[in-house]
Amino acid sequence: MYAIVRCGGRQEKVALDDVVTVDKLPGETGSSITLPALLVVDGDRVISDPAEVGRYQVTANIVGDAAGPKINMIHYRNKTGYRRRLGHRQRYTQLRITGIGTEAKPEATAQPEARSRTKAQAEAEED
Repeated sequence: MYAIVRCGGRQEKVALDDVVTVDKLPGETGSSITLPALLVVDGDRVISDPAEVGRYQVTANIVGDAAGPKINMIHYRNKTGYRRRLGHRQRYTQLRITGIGTEAKPEATAQPEARSRTKAQAEAEED
């Protein structure tokens, strides 16, 4: 069983016990996070209907933080003495997928249904 989830503006293919690297997320190491599923594949069954796939959730634990490769940039303009050196290193969060399944929705409390009446029924009751 695997799922396609959306995280950080990207889509990732995840399966149980996978470790995926996504853009930096708030949270502490060891905390749990849920990701929305866009597609779920369970054997031969592919679930892509938004109403049905909305019941599925992917849970993950934060393993730790990571950093991408250092990107060096140099700006240079000829004959002006302008030189500028810049660097960037993207921050990431590593997630371990702990579960893919349907979420347990709490049962709604039983409330009496409001009786809807048509205009003709309302007039008949008034007479």
